[in-house]
Amino acid sequence: MSWLDDVKWNAEGLVPVIAQERGSKDVLMFAYMNREALAQTVARGEAVYWSRSRGRLWHKGEASGHFQTVHEVRVDCDRDVVLLTVTQQGHEPGIACHTGRHSCFFERYEDGAWQVVEPVLQDPETIYR
Repeated sequence: MSWLDDVKWNAEGLVPVIAQERGSKDVLMFAYMNREALAQTVARGEAVYWSRSRGRLWHKGEASGHFQTVHEVRVDCDRDVVLLTVTQQGHEPGIACHTGRHSCFFERYEDGAWQVVEPVLQDPETIYR
């Protein structure tokens, strides 16, 4: 039995994944992995996700250059969520979001509406050429 068999995959063969920055502990992003993505992440030491929109494996940073070096892989008590501790790499370090921001969680609920609370660090047009 493989360690991958210990993960509780959903009906689509996916598991939710949270990427957390090693130093700041900021939650950078949420994604999914299938078995191959999790196996490749461990083997490479860099995050590989399953892109539901593309329908294929997605090596984080393949288009943007914003790779995630993985320091630790954890699973929760139910083994149905994976937590990655990462360092966000790239030519403009610290950008995890396709919007050019540090984190995908850049909006906060305030006074009945969502407010943008993190700046764009790099114009996405220059990231995805």
